[in-house]
Amino acid sequence: MSTVYLTTTFSDVFKSSFMDKVTSFSIIDTLLAMCVAFALGLFIFLVYKKTFSGVMYSASFGVSLIAMALITTFIILAITSNVVLSLGMVGALSIVRFRTAVKEPLDISFLFWSIAVGIVVGAGLIPLAVIGTILIGVIMIVFVNKKSTDNPYILVINCVNDAAEKTALSSVNDSVKKYVVKSKTVSKSGIELTIEIRLKDMTTDFVNKISDLNGVENVVLVSYNGDKMS
Repeated sequence: MSTVYLTTTFSDVFKSSFMDKVTSFSIIDTLLAMCVAFALGLFIFLVYKKTFSGVMYSASFGVSLIAMALITTFIILAITSNVVLSLGMVGALSIVRFRTAVKEPLDISFLFWSIAVGIVVGAGLIPLAVIGTILIGVIMIVFVNKKSTDNPYILVINCVNDAAEKTALSSVNDSVKKYVVKSKTVSKSGIELTIEIRLKDMTTDFVNKISDLNGVENVVLVSYNGDKMS
C-alpha cells in the first residue's frame, strides 16, 4: 500500500480564481475610464446649471449627476470583465428602488443622460460617449434656453349676466389669436370666466377695451408659462 502525501505551499493558498481576476485587472484602463466619466459628468452638470429654469436650484442634484456617471462606469467595467459577475450584478441591482420624487420633467433627461454616459464609457466606447455628450449638451442649451414669444396668459373676466358674457367673449375673440374657456363660475353676484389666451401681437391694450364693456365689472390678465406648480 502506497501513501500519498499532500503538501501545500504558501503560494498554493493564494492561487485562486479571485487572485486571477486581480492580476487581470488593468489600473490604467480603469483610471482612464473614470477620468473620462468624471469630465463628461462635469459637462452634464454645467449644462444642467446653465439650462435650469425651475423655482429652486438643487446643487446636490447637480453633483449627483457626476456621481451617477462615475458609479455607472465602474459597475459596467466590472460587468464587462466577467459574464458570471454580470448576471449576479443584474440580480443585485434589481432590488434597488428609488423613491425620490423628480419635480422637474427635464431632470429625468439629465439622469438618463448621466447613466447612459457611464454605460458607454464603461463599455469602452469613449469616442461615442464624448461626441454624443457634446451633441446632447448643445441641443439642451439651444432648445431649453429658447424663449418662446407665444406664452399663454390667463384672462379672468367678471360679468353681471349672460349678455355681458357673450359680449366679452366676442371682444376676446377679436382681440387675441386663440382662446379657450378653462372655467365658468356662476353665482348671485354674476359670472366669472377664466380664459387661457394667446396674444395676437403681444399687446395688452384689449384688457382696457373689455373692461369698458357694459356689464363687465372686472378684468384681470395674468402671465402664465403653462407649467404646473408642485
